Amino acid sequence: MSIFEAIGIAGTGVTVNRKWMDAVSDNLANLNTASRTNEAGFRERYVVAQEAADGKGVQVGGIALGGTEGRIVYDPSHPLADADGNVKMPDIDMGTQMTNLLMAQRAYQANLAVVDRAKDAYQAALQLGKN
Repeated sequence: MSIFEAIGIAGTGVTVNRKWMDAVSDNLANLNTASRTNEAGFRERYVVAQEAADGKGVQVGGIALGGTEGRIVYDPSHPLADADGNVKMPDIDMGTQMTNLLMAQRAYQANLAVVDRAKDAYQAALQLGKN
């Protein structure tokens, strides 16, 4: 594997992990988004990663959505409350989302470190050629 291939493969990882962080941030931003009990509420987003088409790296294969059930919360003062005073909230666990965010950040950082090390190795090889 050449240095440029390593940079390319790590770059695909950076892209997928950025998309993962985007999905987690959407989930966290909509944690308290209420909807009517008879409507579909916000659905949790998951990034589906798969092997890249050329076999070198990874790519986003799609976005999967969580269940539509949500959780019913009693809040009669909410403007979207039904006749019984209930609203539908997304069934998203903040602890799980924060864990996913940390994993995505660490993977993002690891891929950037690979790019940085490959760049350093390439620069060192250029220096050898000068001498």
